[in-house]
Amino acid sequence: MKSAWIWATALLLPLPAMAQDAASEATREAQAKVAARLALSDPGDFTNAMRGKIAEIPDGLITASDGRIVWDRRLYAFLDAEQAPETVNPSLWRQARLNAIHGLFEVVPDKIWQVRGYDLSVMTIIRGNSGWIIVDPLLTEEAAAASWDLFKRHVEAGGKARPIRAILFSHSHSDHFGGVGGIVTPEEVAAQQIRIIAPHGFSEEATSENILAGNAMSRRAAYMFGAALAPGPRGQVDTGLGPKLSAGTIGYMEPTETVPASGGSWTIDGLAFEFLDAGGTEAPSEFLFYIPAYRALHTTEVVTRNLHNVLTLRGAQVRDALRWSKSIDAALLKWGDKAEVAMASHHWPTWGNQAIANWLAGQRDAYRYVHDRTLFHANRGATLHELAELTAEAPVQGRDFATRDYYGTLNHNMKATYQRYFGWWDGNPATFNPLPPAESAAKYVALAGGSDKLLAAGKAAIAAGDYRWAAELLNKLVFAEPENEAARATLASAYDQLGYQAESGAWRNYYLAAAASLRGTEGASHGSNGQGRSFIRAIPTPVFFDALATRFDADKGAALSGTFQFILPDSEEHIAVVVRGGGEVPRYGVTDAAPTATITVDRATLDDVMLRKADFPALLQSGAIKVAGDRAAFLRWFALHPPADPTFNIVVP
Repeated sequence: MKSAWIWATALLLPLPAMAQDAASEATREAQAKVAARLALSDPGDFTNAMRGKIAEIPDGLITASDGRIVWDRRLYAFLDAEQAPETVNPSLWRQARLNAIHGLFEVVPDKIWQVRGYDLSVMTIIRGNSGWIIVDPLLTEEAAAASWDLFKRHVEAGGKARPIRAILFSHSHSDHFGGVGGIVTPEEVAAQQIRIIAPHGFSEEATSENILAGNAMSRRAAYMFGAALAPGPRGQVDTGLGPKLSAGTIGYMEPTETVPASGGSWTIDGLAFEFLDAGGTEAPSEFLFYIPAYRALHTTEVVTRNLHNVLTLRGAQVRDALRWSKSIDAALLKWGDKAEVAMASHHWPTWGNQAIANWLAGQRDAYRYVHDRTLFHANRGATLHELAELTAEAPVQGRDFATRDYYGTLNHNMKATYQRYFGWWDGNPATFNPLPPAESAAKYVALAGGSDKLLAAGKAAIAAGDYRWAAELLNKLVFAEPENEAARATLASAYDQLGYQAESGAWRNYYLAAAASLRGTEGASHGSNGQGRSFIRAIPTPVFFDALATRFDADKGAALSGTFQFILPDSEEHIAVVVRGGGEVPRYGVTDAAPTATITVDRATLDDVMLRKADFPALLQSGAIKVAGDRAAFLRWFALHPPADPTFNIVVP
């Protein structure tokens, strides 16, 4: 789902606050249609989500050692109401209530347990022959530690404590490995020979994915996850994939071994595991596995209880819906007639062989539908923004809640699939090189006869319940006149209603965060997290210098040329950074014969800089960074790497 880099969120400067709207008549009618069409009262999922519950963390409250709140389910007590409020899509409300169920659950009697509801993801504990096997220790160390403590207090109580024998990272997104430091230390891993098993390619993907584009992804992720929205019926309710992100420390430990692309059978603490590679589906590095002795299938994040993202709203490389569908079908063929329980890295388990087979088949069909309907229409001339309008929801989505648009949607997944095959352009030369949004917007306002007329047209569209058209019109006005408070308020009203109607938690959060930004009510993130030293240390040095190169100000640095030789004594690494023609090229492992300047600095010191524990000027003064050669040239070069604004505008120019 997610890379560790994107979770950081920041503060925005406040503007005069404007009141958030109630649900309109059109929205109330839309919600009623959803409620009438779907079997929202079906108790099956609630029965499964509660099955095997042993205990819970009181109030669902997790705090860090310094008292910071990492997780607080008290803020979501409003989800206790069975009836959806008018401001929440009733199908999303049902999903949110299911995701709000938290605690320790026994999945297979005395063999498998899960801790759910204390992070976006789920931690699974499996009994091996002599100890425990942990699968996906959550996003943050504090959430993982509290979950592990809950398990030990209720499963190991009165008996002899068993050691952790292995930890499985199911895939390369940080909400499935970032909390590992909360359950074991690196010293314990080494001393006790704890196996850390991950899919092939894990290390590179886990520490590199999205680092280069991390600032933009972080900003968009704040919208997608509703980080700056207060929880409530008019605010953040759920993400669809899980409640929200825990707000603690994201760590990392290097796998001791990886499962190859061929998968295969492994023995882990005396227990047989069968692995199936699923890299290139939901994550670049991912596997599924089956435990024959327990007849238990773990589908990681390839099969969950929602339609997932082929392209996440925060931004990422487009995923392969066809491979996704085929990977699920491979699991169905391999284990569909064997498994008696199936669980994932999110949501709640499924019991019974036929129910599992149906679940797998439904998910397979949903991703295949996304892929094939996209190409069906694209090969007949439909463009990116026409595809979804031509396509009804998949037949399986009408009968299977596990395939509904709670996180990803048929709409944006089809657009993503189009992008995977055809790129960003729709083939029409009018859209090949359009005017920038603000410049175009000013011309549209003039064409409309001025801002008052365009505002009136937007208000008329809202009054008619045509919120998409209202948003399109009013977005032009806001980009032409970003200080026009009437335009901002009216556009925010359109976003309110679009958010209220959205079945996708991600869509809802994005619309409502956009409305909050327009009103000036987007403030401090409701819980934030950051990378711990173990994660920062794991970022490959070449990636660090590639990321630094993306910050080079080419306009101001066009005339600068030279080679800056970096020597990292503690990691025994050499990097020559060649600067010329408005760009810089890091050459990893290269020592230049005649550099402009030579900079000697420990990699651990660079880690301190990334962690904001130190800054370059102080390090230069202290001698922690030593510069030989043209010191002034180095300082000029260093000054040409300004940090990106983490709160850049999205819904205004």
